Amino acid sequence: MNLSTAGSEKRAKEVGIRKVSGAKQSFIIGQFLTESVIIALLAGIISMAIVQLCMPAFNSIIGARLSVPFSNPLFWLLFTGFILFTGLLAGSYPAFFIASFKPVKVLKGSFKASHAAINPRKVLVVLQFTFAIVLICSSIIIQRQIKYAQERDNGYNKNNIVYHTLNGDLTRNYQLVRDELLASGAATSVTKTSMPISNSGSNSWGLEWKGKDPDQKIVFDQICADAGFVKTMGLRLVSGRDLDLQKYPTDSAACLLSESSVKVMKFKDPLGQIIHKDDVDWHVVGVFKDFIWGSPYETIPPMFVMGAKGWLNGINFRISESGSLSGNLQKAEKIFKKYNPEFPFTPQFADQEYAHKFDDERRTARLSGSFAALTIFISCLGLFGLATYMAVSRKKEIGVRKVLGASVSSITTLLSIDFLKLVIMAICIAIPVAWYAMNIWLKHFSYHLAVEWWVFACAGLAAIVIALFTVSFQAVKAAIANPVKSLRTE
Repeated sequence: MNLSTAGSEKRAKEVGIRKVSGAKQSFIIGQFLTESVIIALLAGIISMAIVQLCMPAFNSIIGARLSVPFSNPLFWLLFTGFILFTGLLAGSYPAFFIASFKPVKVLKGSFKASHAAINPRKVLVVLQFTFAIVLICSSIIIQRQIKYAQERDNGYNKNNIVYHTLNGDLTRNYQLVRDELLASGAATSVTKTSMPISNSGSNSWGLEWKGKDPDQKIVFDQICADAGFVKTMGLRLVSGRDLDLQKYPTDSAACLLSESSVKVMKFKDPLGQIIHKDDVDWHVVGVFKDFIWGSPYETIPPMFVMGAKGWLNGINFRISESGSLSGNLQKAEKIFKKYNPEFPFTPQFADQEYAHKFDDERRTARLSGSFAALTIFISCLGLFGLATYMAVSRKKEIGVRKVLGASVSSITTLLSIDFLKLVIMAICIAIPVAWYAMNIWLKHFSYHLAVEWWVFACAGLAAIVIALFTVSFQAVKAAIANPVKSLRTE
């Protein structure tokens, strides 16, 4: 719309002559709408090629496998309909605007188009930059939220921890596998658990302890573990000790508590306390610092670690840091295949699984950033169209100013200030919208950062710089134009 109406004065005489020659207004409207639809059709063909080229990258961003259904007639029907809709919508205002020119005024040279089209185009530019600024703010805040959660202390050393399901003969041969992993130097510690340390999957409110309010129902994360759990996972003990079945055979009914659990249970001295669950009296032997088992964006719930009497579904081992990682993994693979030949070696790395917790937010950030860049580009096209229009409509004014001694810099500033007002207006609209939207989004996470003012200041400043850079070409071009050409009478 902006680019079409920007060239309206150039086509004003064409419309005037057509009308004098007997062309009806409906015919002129149809002509301009047809031109707009043809442009939309060409754009649609080019866009289809771009979609095919960008589809692999887009699929990697969204984590899906999309494709264009060329063989589906409904697709082509919708594609054609969308092109017609776009062409008619984009061409409607310019068509009706240009067709409404009065031939007498146009042919006399007294027609001025600037006052007729300025308001609608300003609204379009303000809306475009409003969307762009909102997306810039959103991209910055989403990226900062991801970094904020990534830098959070996860409470354990996730590097070099490998989890493998106890499938096939591994349950029967666990002790042999454990001993060989340690003897070969591939691992420094080994333990069994009910599930990986990187992904939560079990909780319960059925715990009983001395002094508990009978009406109180507190949900505890729960995991079962064998000897060496604290050492293998790299947890930090606050008091007590790790599970150790060789030294303490009764540790099959022992348990560990997190700091949050101790606070919830209101234990002054947790060691030796009895926790009743599933018809077993678990005795507390150690307390560890809270670690992130579930989402890094949420508060850490209290945790209860049961000993070997619980269910154990996987083997965990910490790869030795002496020697190469690949070499130690090859040693581990040989040991697993030796005692479990019917099943493949399928290790899960705790650090990689932990990194997957941020996939959704990373995907949102990439999409937001991509659409922000696209929106800014489209906004600049609209602003360029408006700058072209203003330069054409004010060329005689600029010529008079130059004759009277105005400098190039003063004329450039004069033309740019109008666009700066539009961008500032967009900033005033976009900042409250972005602030509200991001606060709503952040409320989905218990652990989140605060929205700071500098984010909006940076987004607004970026929009101003982009806008001034976009209009500067047309402003300078108009300012250095020869005033003789703009002031002469044809």
